[in-house]
Amino acid sequence: MTRDCQQYETVQRAAAITWAASKQTYYTIRFLVDRERIGEAYLAYAYFRWLDDQLDQELMDAAARIVCLERQKALMESCFRGAWPQDASADERMLVELIQSDPRPNSGLRLYIRNMMDVMAFDAHRRGRLIDQAELTRYSRALAAAVTEALHYFVGHGCAAPRSEARFLAATGAHIAHMLRDTLDDAAAGYFNIPREVLEAHAVAPQDVDSDAYRTWVKGRVQTARACFDAGRDYLAQVANLRCRIAGHAYIGRFTGVLDAIEAEGYRLRSVYSERTSLRAGLSLIGSVLWLAFRPRKPGVSAVGARMKLAEGEL
Repeated sequence: MTRDCQQYETVQRAAAITWAASKQTYYTIRFLVDRERIGEAYLAYAYFRWLDDQLDQELMDAAARIVCLERQKALMESCFRGAWPQDASADERMLVELIQSDPRPNSGLRLYIRNMMDVMAFDAHRRGRLIDQAELTRYSRALAAAVTEALHYFVGHGCAAPRSEARFLAATGAHIAHMLRDTLDDAAAGYFNIPREVLEAHAVAPQDVDSDAYRTWVKGRVQTARACFDAGRDYLAQVANLRCRIAGHAYIGRFTGVLDAIEAEGYRLRSVYSERTSLRAGLSLIGSVLWLAFRPRKPGVSAVGARMKLAEGEL
């Protein structure tokens, strides 16, 4: 098989994985990503979707998870050095093809890959144990950096965008909302999204989501996520590329409904949040995204507050 044929098959595999995992992500890539980078965007999403599934669902044994992770990290470093493996599996070929697409050592793509691998490593090692606030902060920062670098690499690359700390706040808010949304399912699988310090200070367990102490913590996280989203919208208003602004607002919009539901229910968490899945909700989201993408915006008080919390290590 020629390399072109193998590359085509790998991209098609990545597109299929993306379609099966997230229709919204599939269409976001299809219609918003720069045309010349659509294939690479499918590879970027699908590879880490596959790896996350391996670590989270199929490889239940802790030792097996670490072996899998270490192999993927070694594969990444080998490719970064230009030493292309001959024994990569069909799924691992997605990472190989992705890195081959951009050999620059400091590209946004490599920043995305490194940060996402850090996220995978953290999840692989934290299963079954409590995490502290410092770990949670580093975890959110790595995920936010990965998402943000991917956004600017794949959508409107080369267009002007500020490089301040504010560029990571929208993704930070989304990660906070994402962890709140998945709290019950994650806890059942051994992933605890609340800091150990909070549990110990109030003598509650990770599963005590209905306790006053837990709900107070959730309220603070919702407020922080909203401040991050507000700051993220300020940042997106300064991004030159319209498609990038649309993608950024759509990303924020995916999680705003979750925060609304949590707040309306007195900060009691539940397993499923389906408020955004109806046709009406989808059309409403599209309308608000387009309105925000075209609307000029000035930094507000909440944006300043979010940046202050980021500087103080509270995000």
